[in-house]
Amino acid sequence: MLNLKRAAIVLAITGFAAATQISGAQAAGWAGASVDYGTPVTTGIAGRVITVTADTSYVSVSNGETVQFKSGDKMFSWHFDTFPEEARFDLSKIAPSGFTATPVLVYVASNPLYRG
Repeated sequence: MLNLKRAAIVLAITGFAAATQISGAQAAGWAGASVDYGTPVTTGIAGRVITVTADTSYVSVSNGETVQFKSGDKMFSWHFDTFPEEARFDLSKIAPSGFTATPVLVYVASNPLYRG
């Protein structure tokens, strides 16, 4: 009888420990920061180049795509990995300070490879 109680206590403690570990592994969710849109990357690995001019009001990219942005003599590259899959945001959220003088919207289309 004592061994049965001991086994029940050990099982309960193990289950509680496992549940607390699983709950800590959840996704952080939307933070409204640049990390929600992807990561900066080295310029040489971009799949395509988008030139931003004074007339540019928006750009379209796909989730999972790596793009180099150019504006005059300034440039940066970005790998898009958005949360949620489809997003719309201002380029200034990921661009270096002073990259563009006018607002430019980024439209991120979902990538069929990422859909479950």
